[in-house]
Amino acid sequence: MEHYIEALIFASEQGIRMEEIMYCLQAAFERDFNATEVNESLKAIELKYSDDNLAIELVKIGNGYQFFTKKQYHPVINLLQLQRSKKRLSQAALETLAIIAYKQPVTKTDVEQIRGVNCDYSIQKLLEKELIAIIGKSEALGKPILYGTSGLFMDYFGINNIQELPQIKDFTNNSVAIGEQTE
Repeated sequence: MEHYIEALIFASEQGIRMEEIMYCLQAAFERDFNATEVNESLKAIELKYSDDNLAIELVKIGNGYQFFTKKQYHPVINLLQLQRSKKRLSQAALETLAIIAYKQPVTKTDVEQIRGVNCDYSIQKLLEKELIAIIGKSEALGKPILYGTSGLFMDYFGINNIQELPQIKDFTNNSVAIGEQTE
């Protein structure tokens, strides 16, 4: 069973959840698998890939499991990423994504009011890259579409949940404040 789980994780384009693993195993073998069995196999896979002779490791991220390269190999991976920079997000797309991440659920009009420019192209590109998703419709006049971040967003930025995003206070620089601060 361990090899099948390993293959599922490897074949998955994004993190694969325990429920998805169990569903695939049950469908393939026509028998029930419990969470304990799958967890034991996941721990064995994690142990196997903790070997220093291997460049990848099993990581639980965003409620799913995924293979990642180990940190010591990141410099060489960064070189590859630079070569593939066409897939990088533009400044406009990053700004749009940040607004959606922090204000979700949010309409396109809300994003445009914050950015002050039309966001059709950025939203379309973010949808194509599956970093955002349509999560419903607003009750406002015209029932505009509501956008939010996707599971791939979590994988892309290496976080487990939205609460791990940096807070606005983390970006403030008190050294440029006018006047004295009282404590």
